[in-house]
Amino acid sequence: MTPWDNPGAAAQFDLARWSAGHLARVEDALSRWVTADAPAGQAHGAPAELVRAMRYAVLDGGKRLRPLLVLAACEAVSGHAEAALRAACATELIHAYSLVHDDMPCMDNDILRRGKPTVHVQFGEASALLAGDALQALAFELLTPDGDVVPVQIQARMCRLLARAAGSSGMAGGQAIDLASVGSALSEAQLRDMHERKTGALLQGSVLMGAACGQSGPGPGQLRALAAYGAAIGLAFQVVDDILDVTADSATLGKTAGKDALADKPTYVSVLGLAQSQAYAQQLLAEACAALDSAEFDHAAALRALAHMVVDRSN
Repeated sequence: MTPWDNPGAAAQFDLARWSAGHLARVEDALSRWVTADAPAGQAHGAPAELVRAMRYAVLDGGKRLRPLLVLAACEAVSGHAEAALRAACATELIHAYSLVHDDMPCMDNDILRRGKPTVHVQFGEASALLAGDALQALAFELLTPDGDVVPVQIQARMCRLLARAAGSSGMAGGQAIDLASVGSALSEAQLRDMHERKTGALLQGSVLMGAACGQSGPGPGQLRALAAYGAAIGLAFQVVDDILDVTADSATLGKTAGKDALADKPTYVSVLGLAQSQAYAQQLLAEACAALDSAEFDHAAALRALAHMVVDRSN
């Protein structure tokens, strides 16, 4: 019997307990790092309104899936704890910046995110644009601390992985394809390519950044396994997102339900249908678990449980 045939195998790992401790550290670090060091107008101080918009975008909301993936992958290869915490926060800052920009009128024009008004609604479009820019810059600042807190070779690996996941071949490129595809009929292959970039790249990148926290990096077999795992859950997350967009309400989602259909955007549900999309999500879960089984890891239970969480979530 394979792990995905036996839900009890994943249930034996207490994901809630594991997550609680890690999330507390991430929330504390984000609260400390997304702030001004000096009053506005003084050296190194950020304008107060900009800081408020940044903190509004990042704190008190979100699943923190990307940070958890970083920390779980680092644990799997017994990596550097401080590097992993910084990488976890950096991935969340990149994710937050992308949501701020995606919600703006020039993109998806959404008014609700994480159960509250979007940043441009709360602070205005100019402040939202600058807050997103500042969050992106801060992500890379966190990855490159002064001194020997994080070995420089780990810093370099993480910066490269994050830049690739967020850039034109990853998240930004996927968003460009998404905007260009409104009202168009995409094939399943085209849809997969778009979502592997727009959503999957940063999720996979989070896994790989966690792996990069190992002092010598993961072995070749482990790296292939983690890349395959990250690719599978990255796509599964988007498939489930598309399913929830038509099966859940806005209160449950914390964002506007049904907006993809209203905007005439291609989704997995519109291309494959609901039942086939649900089956595909389960197939991707199986692929993620099989990838973990293909290599030896010190501790992979958290990664396995997170894969189940991605597919079984309700928002």
